[in-house]
Amino acid sequence: MSAKVSVTASARLHLGFLDMNGGLGRKFGGLGLSLDAPVTRLTLKRAEANHVEGPESARATRLLEATQAVLAPGAHHALVIHEAIPAHSGFGSGTQLALAVAAALRRLEDLPDNPAADAAMLSRGARSGLGAGLFAQGGLIVDGGRGPDTLTPPVIARADFPENWRVLLVTDAAATGLHGAGEKEAFATLPPLSAVDSGELCRRVLMQALPALVECDIDAFGAAVSRIQEIVGDYFAPEQGGRRYTSANVERLMTRLRSEGATGVGQTSWGPTGFAFVESDAIAKRIVAHVEDEARTLGLSLSIHKGCNRGATIDAVYARIA
Repeated sequence: MSAKVSVTASARLHLGFLDMNGGLGRKFGGLGLSLDAPVTRLTLKRAEANHVEGPESARATRLLEATQAVLAPGAHHALVIHEAIPAHSGFGSGTQLALAVAAALRRLEDLPDNPAADAAMLSRGARSGLGAGLFAQGGLIVDGGRGPDTLTPPVIARADFPENWRVLLVTDAAATGLHGAGEKEAFATLPPLSAVDSGELCRRVLMQALPALVECDIDAFGAAVSRIQEIVGDYFAPEQGGRRYTSANVERLMTRLRSEGATGVGQTSWGPTGFAFVESDAIAKRIVAHVEDEARTLGLSLSIHKGCNRGATIDAVYARIA
């Protein structure tokens, strides 16, 4: 039996929903990518009483108590959050923290791993299975949306992200993505997306984005993601001040990145983080050098990332038996 468990879970990009129409009996579906950073990193061990410390400790306390109630009734644990993915930035921070806590407790208590069940248990798969799928597998995945009896939307496709490609992230620390009650109200208020637009989104994923990824064709992949982002961005614009982006400054810099040769430009989830893809680290560094002054003037941070082609790491340290 393990004495301590450490979990590291990566941030994810939500590249777009596929079907906000629901006419075929399933709704949402999505395309997502796991990143090398930022990450949530935590350690869990048994204790006489619950104790949680580190960033996001209040949220982590609630998650630990909810997980204990189902998986380890009566048990107590000490939880340390060493690093946390920034909240409400479009990185899936809440889901990754929830799944990391649950995975650590499962390993500590010698229970089988089950991210999909944990997502349902902790109410993290209401609209998307991307968080659970990427926690388990990494890479780029597609989830199949929610049907009438779905607990966590299933992963229906997965591919490795090319090692040489890079992702440019643009973040506005002065803005916050829609979340909580505001997010629920937005989904309740927005009308169904047209069947025509939903059909194009699904076709772009199946017949353009996924084949291009497998063939390492960044132009076709970028064209698919850009078009997906245009459709989804227009759909959510009424909840984002009439824009495709939560942050007007991020939108301005994304236009500049496109002019510098980046492709697949868009916003992850409700933002405020924007993303773009380039073919190599050298190109990424060249573009950053060209636009970093403008980013600084706009109060934005700009960073270069790789995709992450593995799921969360779960490491157990076992106590020695005398």
